Amino acid sequence: MDSLWLAVTNLGRDEVFIVVLALYTLLVSPRGGRDLGVAFALSYLVNTALKYGLNLPRPFTHDPALASAAAQATAGGPGLPSGHTQMSATLWAGIAMQVRRPAFSVFAALTVALIAASRLLLHVHFPSDVLVGLGLGLAFAWLGKNGTFANWNAARWGIPLLILGFTALLPASTPREYSAGLGLLAGFWAGRPDFAPPRDWTGRLVVALLGLALVFAVYFGLGALLGSLGHSPLLRAVRYAALVLVALQVVPLVLRRWLPTSPDAISPVQPRRTPAA
Repeated sequence: MDSLWLAVTNLGRDEVFIVVLALYTLLVSPRGGRDLGVAFALSYLVNTALKYGLNLPRPFTHDPALASAAAQATAGGPGLPSGHTQMSATLWAGIAMQVRRPAFSVFAALTVALIAASRLLLHVHFPSDVLVGLGLGLAFAWLGKNGTFANWNAARWGIPLLILGFTALLPASTPREYSAGLGLLAGFWAGRPDFAPPRDWTGRLVVALLGLALVFAVYFGLGALLGSLGHSPLLRAVRYAALVLVALQVVPLVLRRWLPTSPDAISPVQPRRTPAA
């Protein structure tokens, strides 16, 4: 059964989050995806701060035989709160709150529940870790639906530059999650999606395939390039910020034929739009 639950728990990996958030932004709701991205980055940072601040053990900390080596490999850092649970809840519940479709809400709830259960059945988290992660994830999902993250005038680049400047002050020994979360926050804050999603299935397929190819080319390419220069927090933050900006700004520019500029692009006074049916 371990192999089944390992497959389920891997749905809480960073790469899965990248795919889902990129596709949602490009194919469903550019504005909603950007706002959810900001909330996702904040959720990631809060989870990291609590994990390393509280520094609580995992079930296998005092009894390594309790969890398999493969299961332990999915457990980075201290125990509370569960990162897999919190980030999955932020993402899937955040999308469900935005699209407001009963069938998708059921799918999202089942996905989060299975990922949460996998963390318990693999013996890499205590129930309290999962429950706290779930509560925080739902709170940030709500923030992604209802929060206002204005990035007009100096705020668009000023806030991201301050974030990256702060990252440059972090010591090299800082856990990678801090710089990754700060990079995501800088990228999503600066992002300003001004395109309309494709309306036909051909366009959606082209955007999905080519868009993800570009996003992952940057993700792995920058990982190799910047990794050769060292593993400083600033370089890692730059990698994640660039990844987000490629998804929000470069992909729509390259694929403008299928992602046309929207006359309803977000502006300082425009109300939030709900995704098209």
